[in-house]
Amino acid sequence: MRSILLVEDDNFLADIYKEKLEEAGFNIEVAVDGEEAIRKITEYRLPNFENQTSWPDLILLDMVLSHGDGWEILKRIKEWGGLEKTKVIILSNLGQKEDVKKGLEMGAVKYLVKAHYTPSQVVEEINQIF
Repeated sequence: MRSILLVEDDNFLADIYKEKLEEAGFNIEVAVDGEEAIRKITEYRLPNFENQTSWPDLILLDMVLSHGDGWEILKRIKEWGGLEKTKVIILSNLGQKEDVKKGLEMGAVKYLVKAHYTPSQVVEEINQIF
């Protein structure tokens, strides 16, 4: 079963995406803000962490978060070598061309603007990657 770390600070949206992704057969872990996302990603990379888990297959990353932002998270994932182990899809309401270009240049495989995709369509986009 493929695993996804969903980084989304809107609890309502996080619940909807989590439910849709679980229905599609994914194992989902949620980070509700930037700090929690960094903590979870740090745990993935620590060599003898007592609850060591493997990197998720995919990180679904919002860019506008409380307690941090997606740009910093994406930068850290890249610095830590996580992009070699996992794919990142940005799912954000930031939809300016500059934002999309920046996200893809930083290593995201897709940049989805939330307003343009239903949760079911997001699942379809994820399935296209695997």
